[in-house]
Amino acid sequence: MFVLHGLLLEVAVMSAPLISLHRCCQRAAVLLVARRHWGSSSASPPSLVSRSLDFLARRFYDVEALLNWKSRIGKDQLRKKNLYYGYTHKLYGPDIASAYYILNLGGGFRFVGQSEWFRADSRGKFNWDFLNYKDTPVEEVDMSHTIINYVGLSNLERQPLRTLKVQGCPEVDDWFLAGLHKFQDSLEELDISHCPRITVGGLAALRNLRELKHLNVSSLPRISSPALVIILLEEMLPQCQITAHGYDLSQPQVGGEKPEERLEAEG
Repeated sequence: MFVLHGLLLEVAVMSAPLISLHRCCQRAAVLLVARRHWGSSSASPPSLVSRSLDFLARRFYDVEALLNWKSRIGKDQLRKKNLYYGYTHKLYGPDIASAYYILNLGGGFRFVGQSEWFRADSRGKFNWDFLNYKDTPVEEVDMSHTIINYVGLSNLERQPLRTLKVQGCPEVDDWFLAGLHKFQDSLEELDISHCPRITVGGLAALRNLRELKHLNVSSLPRISSPALVIILLEEMLPQCQITAHGYDLSQPQVGGEKPEERLEAEG
């Protein structure tokens, strides 16, 4: 009964975009018939580019509905991938739930006291031997180039993380950095390089990471004043080694302001 209800709900949600897709296919068939007609007549038919542009112009709203449908599917998949793994937590405990979440997103991790890393391969497959470490916390996590976001941090917050790498993650933003305060007593190494959505405002939240010893902020495209950002970070985290490659650090200081005043204004 519940399965049938779910299927009906899913069909109801997707019906409108699918109807638009069906209309596009029908109209494409009409164009194909017209093409055959042009081919059998003496007049030269319009070019493929002209016919394609004409089709898109007349069916703009159908194409728009199709794109919106695709966007909704992508957002729904992102949300589901990062939801809290409560059922796994209930069956196996928080450590296995965290490990399973990491592997499902294509990341890797190392348990406390173990040298072996568990990682998903390029096809998303992984070794299930991690289930043998039911009561062993996760210590190091590499989520580079995955779709981890702020919501997904709920799957890691019970772990005493010492190392977290999220290099090149498209969904890591300022909200994500603000959520890292959950690891303020354990996190020693953080790599947020090549994350396209991070701004100065998010970097300011890293002041809460009291134990941080290594921070990589290389190649953050939304940082407009990298030299000033590095000065601010060094003042906020005097015990931390900052790595910042991919910037022109020769930019002059603007307007005679103090670095912290300038960056706080931008944040």
